[in-house]
Amino acid sequence: MMTYLVKRFLLLIPTFLGITLITFFIIQLAPGNPVSLKLQQLGGEGIRTETVSKEVIEQTKKLYGLDKPFHIQYFLWLKRLTTLDFGESYKDHRPVMTKVREALPVTLLLNFISIFLIYLISVPLGVFSALSPQSRLDKFITLVLFILYSLPSFWVAMILIMFLAGGEYANLFPVVGLVSDGFEKLSFFGKAGNLLWHLVLPVTVLTYGGLAFLSRFSRAQLLEVIRQDYIRTARAKGLPERMVIFKHALRNALIPLVTLMGTLLPGLIGGSVIVEQIFSVPGMGRLGFEAVLSRDYPTVMAIAAIEAVLTLISLLISDILYVVVDPRISFEKV
Repeated sequence: MMTYLVKRFLLLIPTFLGITLITFFIIQLAPGNPVSLKLQQLGGEGIRTETVSKEVIEQTKKLYGLDKPFHIQYFLWLKRLTTLDFGESYKDHRPVMTKVREALPVTLLLNFISIFLIYLISVPLGVFSALSPQSRLDKFITLVLFILYSLPSFWVAMILIMFLAGGEYANLFPVVGLVSDGFEKLSFFGKAGNLLWHLVLPVTVLTYGGLAFLSRFSRAQLLEVIRQDYIRTARAKGLPERMVIFKHALRNALIPLVTLMGTLLPGLIGGSVIVEQIFSVPGMGRLGFEAVLSRDYPTVMAIAAIEAVLTLISLLISDILYVVVDPRISFEKV
């Protein structure tokens, strides 16, 4: 297994370079550039780049390092990356690493809670539906989950705000931010309660779609497994139904779920853009969205690099988990 892990780690390097190079090239092709946007901010909305002298434009490009060829810019970025230096933001000249440190814990908190709830509810719900297929309750659960899966997240967020957060009806939950004014003066349990109170609506929007999908996926996988011959054999031996389902059937049905787990880590960063924008949550999704709008290349590249690393690591973890779930898989001959 160690040989396999070493090979995979060595493959991570060229894969990471390819991802970041393509990303760097794509953002350079995007219409607009940091220079023109910055000059508009400094001179007001009425200013036009054409009216600014070429000398000012060249000085601004030199300030941001945009006067160098494309490949030189990329290699300079790689050089800084070796020391985990993502440079300064073009938008506010703050270190990009500082902005990432501020936003990353917020997004991780949102998504970890969401993923925990998704798996906690969807897998047992899928097992229950698979054990009573075509029953009235199974049909009702299927109908409800398909409706949830079809609802766009931004629409659900607006409906929740309208009905539960100070719209025309109830005012039960806050809409903006993660904490209330005076948060610092609260006790430990008061701070925890205030934070959870602010997280209810964003976590709900992040959870319902994944819950609906994973529940139906779990049901389909378990139904396929329990129709296999070895499950009939286990039942014919007189094994208890609980042991047949949870020890033999469910373990094999979880193998495709391990593949889905490979998308969880990168999803922690980029999966909450809409939610963070609507609820004004200062996380990575909102940071990336604002960086794209302002053509903040260092921030965009930092987020892309973090997502690339998380994606590659999550795929490696998925491969390792295959061995844990399915003993028939071995890396000895890889």
